[in-house]
Amino acid sequence: MMRRAGFPGWEARRAAGTVVRMTQGYAMQLDAVGQRLHPVARPIPQPGPGEVVLAVATCGICRTDLHIIDGEVPAHFPIVPGHEIVGRAIAIGAGVTGIAPGDRLGVPWMGSTCGHCPFCRAGRENLCDHPVFTGASRDGGYATHVAADARFCIPIPDAFGDVEAAPLLCAGLIGYRALTMAGKGRRLALYGFGAAAHIVAQVARWQGREVYALTRPGDTETQAFARALGCVWAGGSDQPPPVAVDAAILFAADGDLVPAALRAVSKGGRVVCAGIHMSDIPSFPYADLWGERSILSVANLTREDGKAFFEVAVQVPVRTTTTAYPLGQANEALADLRAGRLEGAAVLVPENSPAGMVH
Repeated sequence: MMRRAGFPGWEARRAAGTVVRMTQGYAMQLDAVGQRLHPVARPIPQPGPGEVVLAVATCGICRTDLHIIDGEVPAHFPIVPGHEIVGRAIAIGAGVTGIAPGDRLGVPWMGSTCGHCPFCRAGRENLCDHPVFTGASRDGGYATHVAADARFCIPIPDAFGDVEAAPLLCAGLIGYRALTMAGKGRRLALYGFGAAAHIVAQVARWQGREVYALTRPGDTETQAFARALGCVWAGGSDQPPPVAVDAAILFAADGDLVPAALRAVSKGGRVVCAGIHMSDIPSFPYADLWGERSILSVANLTREDGKAFFEVAVQVPVRTTTTAYPLGQANEALADLRAGRLEGAAVLVPENSPAGMVH
């Protein structure tokens, strides 16, 4: 589904029946916490040393973008959000190797790391003490063009189109890291069944696991969607799964679900909190944790995560469910995500991109 109205100048270009070669780029910019994004014209960026500039084909919308707008995740303002970017290289900076003009690349949340802190030296770059985050501390993909650290760009396999690949760059990557941290138990519960869970469910089913989906209470449409993707059971998060599970992954940002998930897992079970932000976790009896149950959080991702996930995603093969919006309708797309009106993931498409030319 593609909603087309709203991109600056698009209607005039369509009426003229011509394709305009852009001499400058556009972006949807957030000036401060709580404000609406607004379109800005700006020069197409030039790559610095070690950078690549991409013409953006698509950019997925992530719940983290809402957390940035709401001030729950820190950002440098003004900022162009977006960290699920698929684009093609148009300019390459000094010192970059292995990337050629026209290569299709993905830009994820982890935009760069320092490389010298104790975590980076230990191979845990996702915990870097001095990270750079795409769409938070450097401009992201709600734009026609973006500059990125070439070392952290991910080649996109040909198996995925531009629109379907975008959610894989955060919902998929973080979901896969969370799935790995959940262990190898056969029964898995997913709390919150949106962009990430609908990808993780496919991978978990491919691995031979039983998947139990817990949605907003009363959301029968999403529960039906979960069952269509192979979940053996789907119900509201106000009720427990019908059997004890080996692990639970929380994609919903509701801290109240953590004690509920602890009660749903069997002894030795893991509860993995996959979001970058969550409301406060209420107190709970020690008995809910006892029995060597554990609570874990997922922080960012590594480049190795990206390589491993895309190898698996091609084998499954993962199929993403998306709703595409023109770049100029970023606010409407974010509102739909906030209200839970989406099935799967929302994706922004600049009207001049190859994906945007599909009618």
